[in-house]
Amino acid sequence: PERAERLADEAARHLDDPLELADVAWIRATLADGQGRQRAAHEILGEAAVSVARRAPDRAAFMLFHAAEAAWNAADFDAVCATAERAVALKLPGADRVRAMARVADGLNHLGGGDVADGVAALRELVDAALTRCATTTPRESAAVVFWLLLLGDHEAALDLAVTLERECRAQSALGTLPRALALLARAQLLAGRHREACSTAAEGLQLARDIGQVQSEGLPAIVLAQLAAVEGDEEGFTTIAADVLERGVGTSALRMECARSLLDLGLGRYEAAADRLAAIAAGPARLDGLSSMPDLVEASVRIGRTARVREVADWYAGWATHTRQPWAQGVAARLRALTGPAAEAGRHYARAVELHRRPGGRPFEQARTELLYGEWLRRDRRPSEARPHLRSALETFERLGAPPWAERARTELRAAGESAADGGRADLLSRLTPQELQVARLAATGLSNREIGAQLFLSPRTVGYHLSNAYPKLGVTSRGALARLGLS
Repeated sequence: PERAERLADEAARHLDDPLELADVAWIRATLADGQGRQRAAHEILGEAAVSVARRAPDRAAFMLFHAAEAAWNAADFDAVCATAERAVALKLPGADRVRAMARVADGLNHLGGGDVADGVAALRELVDAALTRCATTTPRESAAVVFWLLLLGDHEAALDLAVTLERECRAQSALGTLPRALALLARAQLLAGRHREACSTAAEGLQLARDIGQVQSEGLPAIVLAQLAAVEGDEEGFTTIAADVLERGVGTSALRMECARSLLDLGLGRYEAAADRLAAIAAGPARLDGLSSMPDLVEASVRIGRTARVREVADWYAGWATHTRQPWAQGVAARLRALTGPAAEAGRHYARAVELHRRPGGRPFEQARTELLYGEWLRRDRRPSEARPHLRSALETFERLGAPPWAERARTELRAAGESAADGGRADLLSRLTPQELQVARLAATGLSNREIGAQLFLSPRTVGYHLSNAYPKLGVTSRGALARLGLS
């Protein structure tokens, strides 16, 4: 990146054509964004767009769109809106796309004051417009679509597109985009309940981003690893991950890390710490990036008697869930209504939440949390026989996902409801592998050679062989055929 920046500076000294200078500006902005300097990228692209607006309006619109994207990544949503106004004022042909980004920021980032329906509609417009041009979409643009799908709560569509994007990046050796593709894939895997895959994918994305000096791309995979540590109740592991991210302080990574820390606190019963931290995020300028943690804020606040303070947050989340039309999100919203609404209506809301969670496309961790809360509520209502099935289901899911603090809560409640629960089941073979060993073993199970696996993972065939030789005894197998029979995919 440093050499590319020097070359761009040298080229600029020999140019006077605004269009050629705009090429240099694009390079500079891309470098700035990759190094975590989103505000600089935003300013570079904005100035270049104005300079070519008359001669090349399509190009100016393209640059302003990415200027808005850079401002978003810097959590400067006012700048996103200002960029959209500039695109409209210049009467650019692509101003509607830039304006759509501003509508998302305006509609979803203002607690109690934004037009949530319009924000979600604008997100859908961005996704639909990108998918209709899929034949000409670049890997970078595809990565943006995956992010938007995640913001719409559609982790299944995001997962499908992220898998395709990852394969395309590897096939094209698109190293600049691959770390972000891996990070988004890891996030989708995490939400789908595929925690071990998410850990392996995020670890590769983080290492690759560091190897190529792409500071901006380190944040998201590190956040996924932090969230996994939070779910596991691994405070030491979380602290190690968080320290590195917070030291760099790139974009919204610090805010997202605080959200992950709050999930850790919630799982360990430190409700006041979680509530205080998330309340500050909800009241801040970038609450949109804490959207997925708002249910944590509600639960933590209710547990320490601050129910009245978070009803507005629950309503805001419910508005987003209603307009995204995702059953799992509507299930979480019903759970929040049970927590914050009249006690007499809680049972009805919990039952509705469980029914919504069981529809296709659910999120296992969120479903288990709802079942745990419903089971707790039923037991307190002196209906232990009704509570036990929900608590049992929650326990099984938490154990499968590797969430000891949550599993212990479910186990304790199940015992209180009159059922003895064993302390965990048979150790999962896959938990014995390191993330790299798991990744190599999965590819080997499909029949790929060491050289083919190395080409996908950017490893030497010898290193692939080393990881396989470590994985075989841990799994109790001696061949690729035996790996395939284990069903590692």
